[in-house]
Amino acid sequence: MNIQKFAALSGVCAHTLRYYEKIGLLRDVGRNKNGHRDYSENERVWIDFIKRLKETGMALKDIQRYADLRAQGDETAQDRMDLLINHADVLEERLRQENEHLDKLRQKIAFYRKQISGN
Repeated sequence: MNIQKFAALSGVCAHTLRYYEKIGLLRDVGRNKNGHRDYSENERVWIDFIKRLKETGMALKDIQRYADLRAQGDETAQDRMDLLINHADVLEERLRQENEHLDKLRQKIAFYRKQISGN
């Protein structure tokens, strides 16, 4: 599919897709007979994973490292897994902190509810 359709399907704008190709996150994107980009289901799955990594706070340099390892093939599976384990650990700590913040906010809300109700 062309870049406009792929951008609409993936939720990533065409400019960003071109940038991802430039920095090596998208490699070997096919070309049609006119030389235009021709994205496949494989690129859609990969873009979804990149988006998930970004949305969970992985740094772009780490995503690039993962992409480099991925391009090297199956022999880098351990390194890729280690990168994801490290990211999961960071994410778990961030979630722990966010839950702690949420608990404190709920305590303050409970305080105000009690104060407002006069109990």
